[in-house]
Formats: sequence, structure tokens, C-alpha cells
Amino acid sequence: MKPKNTICLWFDKDALDAAEFYAATFPDSEITAVHRAPSDYPDGKEGDVLVVEFTVVGIPCFGLNGGPAIKHSEAFSFQIATDDQEETDRYWNAIVGNGGEENMCGWCKDRWGLSWQITPRALTDAMAAGGDEAKRAFEAMMTMRKIDIAAIEAARRG
Repeated sequence: MKPKNTICLWFDKDALDAAEFYAATFPDSEITAVHRAPSDYPDGKEGDVLVVEFTVVGIPCFGLNGGPAIKHSEAFSFQIATDDQEETDRYWNAIVGNGGEENMCGWCKDRWGLSWQITPRALTDAMAAGGDEAKRAFEAMMTMRKIDIAAIEAARRG
């Protein structure tokens, strides 16, 4: 059964490449359908991949190869909660090491321009604690690119 709500992500011509990377990188992720253009269109030809249906960590997505006119921005991001430093490192390194780029505070971009927040649960737990614990963890996070769980926990303790 098709989901009632699906995230549509606009790509230039490489929605299938992106979906393959996401499916190989994240658990509960897969490509569910590939649809080819039935005729020529402004940014492609008949038979080109037009739409890719896929999931990213269980979230249904629709990758549209709409051409170069629309670019991704940080206004949309996937936030991936991680349980430990190994998982944090694995996802961060997969995204950045595949042509992506590092940003601050646990954010990175993949090579297609989509933003990702690789967020350890230790950080969200520290923020939820409130007060001085949250302040110290927040201040530590503000100096980081990839989140260092040991440093967040040390800051939380004071």
C-alpha cells in the first residue's frame, strides 16, 4: 500500500544514484520503484529515470529528476539519531567520504546537496536535561563539526 504522505526530493539527473547510496548506507532503507519517462521532457529524454521511490530509515521518499533549476537547502534535512560514536562516525564518514561536506554542529551535506544531521542521542538527552547541563553540552556542540559523544558527556558533567 502506498503511503499517504511522501517526501518529494528534487534532483538534477541522479535521483537513482542518491537512492542507491541511501539504501546501502542506512538501515530500513530501500529502493521500491524506478519509473522512466514515457516521452521526452524539458530536462530529459524518453526512457531516462524520471522518478525513484525509496525509503530512508523507514521514511517514504520520492526522488524526482527535475533538472538543475531547483537546489537543495538546509531548510530541509534528514536527522538521524545515533546510539554511539561508532554509529555516528559510520554515517558521518559515509556521507562526507562520498563527496559530501562537513558543516557545524553535527550537520553535513551529501554530494547531491541534501543536508543531514547526524545527532547522537547523548546530545539530545543532554539538551533535554535543561539547565547548566544543557548549556554546557550546547556550548561544547557549538565548537564541533561531527559530534564527539565523549566531549558532550564530559561537558554535561561539568
